[in-house]
Amino acid sequence: MLNVRFIIKMLGMMFILETLFMLSAAAVAFLYRGDDLYPLLLSSGIMLAIGVLFYLIGFHANEYSAGRREGMLTVSLTWICLSLLGMLPFYLGGYINNVTDAFFETMSGFTTTGSTILRDIEALPKGILFWRSLTQWQGGIGMIVFTVALMPIFGTGASQLFDAETPSITHERFRPRVTQVAKRLWGVYVFLTLLLTLLLWLGPMNLYDAVNHAMTCMSTGGYSTKNASIAYWNSPYIEYIIALFMCVGATNITLIYFFINGKFGKLLKDEETRWFYSFVALSVAVVTAWVYLKGFESDFEAAFRQSAFQVSTLISTCGFGTVDYIPWGPFFWMIALILMTVCGCSGSTSGGIKMGRIVILTKNLLNVFKKQTHPHAVVPVRMNGHVVSSDIVHRVLAFVSVYITLIIISCLALTLDGLSFDDAQGAVVSAISNVGPGLGTLGPTGNFADIPVVSKWFLSFLMMTGRLEIFTVITILLPGFWKQ
Repeated sequence: MLNVRFIIKMLGMMFILETLFMLSAAAVAFLYRGDDLYPLLLSSGIMLAIGVLFYLIGFHANEYSAGRREGMLTVSLTWICLSLLGMLPFYLGGYINNVTDAFFETMSGFTTTGSTILRDIEALPKGILFWRSLTQWQGGIGMIVFTVALMPIFGTGASQLFDAETPSITHERFRPRVTQVAKRLWGVYVFLTLLLTLLLWLGPMNLYDAVNHAMTCMSTGGYSTKNASIAYWNSPYIEYIIALFMCVGATNITLIYFFINGKFGKLLKDEETRWFYSFVALSVAVVTAWVYLKGFESDFEAAFRQSAFQVSTLISTCGFGTVDYIPWGPFFWMIALILMTVCGCSGSTSGGIKMGRIVILTKNLLNVFKKQTHPHAVVPVRMNGHVVSSDIVHRVLAFVSVYITLIIISCLALTLDGLSFDDAQGAVVSAISNVGPGLGTLGPTGNFADIPVVSKWFLSFLMMTGRLEIFTVITILLPGFWKQ
């Protein structure tokens, strides 16, 4: 049977830890003397009270009887509950005046999607904007991973939570305990965030904006403190730096850890990484040619910079904006949809199918063609010189099948709710891949404020489903999950 006490205890610990983050936003509100201090403090108190209550209820939980079901259910409930509690500062402070929009904005933050219903971001006080950015920074590598890193008390339950939170990551266990792995991954994440903060601060950004954009860039989330996003600064330096770090955020963080520790070959020789950056380079070249030759940008450097930024922001699922790409026409829209579907590397903060699965799919397809002429040949799929088991190949095929099926069904659902084809298609792919901007009226200069209520709840579900790699959430919805 399900270990309900373990689930409740884990949720309680998540809420207690989350209170610390919300209090840091309250500290920012106090520093800037904003009217958001009271709603942040009140929300922190509510979250702490619920966290302590849950922890006490599950205090005597047997951690050794927790398995994959408890892990998947805990992780899914964490994203839902944190979004419900995390929306309180927006709602109690009156900055978002209805529950649907407040939940949508918060779920978009924690899942690092970046879709927003806010029409005037700059009207919000500093503490609320900081909290908004902080939700994305936590969601980047995962609140669960953070909790596992700081709470060795989780014991055997830590592995179940870690695996449920990061199902796409095939870890090379550079440390024997999962808590040690989590600590080092978070260490790399914090280091890169601080480095980016410094680089942005050296440019035209002030410290507050630099911190916020470093958090939402490294998490590939895309929330900004400005209505015009990165275009506000009109700075080639800022655009190149952020484009570079968006690609870093879309790279396997385990390989970045090895790179920082001097094991450069693990990153440079990794097949998925090479495919990813080759695909980025090819996409930038094609888009630059399209933008320059079609006259959307008359200066070649500007065409290259805008193209590199848009490719980076879409394929990393970050969602920052420097220009409205909708006027670039249907050809670019198709490229945008491809970038939003393929996305970054396994083990990164980006969403989507992931380049590792694309590599396996491509090699498996080529093997199918080989066996047409050599039916008795044994041609296994290889990654980095190692044979990929047939079980992994089948799981990749199943994932992509479910991913595409979910997109089709979701597009039908949204068009049934009144959205146009372009809006529905862009919104669904954006939500399930955690990208942020979509197509049509939901492009980089639009927002999701006018989406029907039912569609906002449905897109919130898609954000969480995509963030947890689909299988975790879908499995919970199946009757077999609840059988003894």
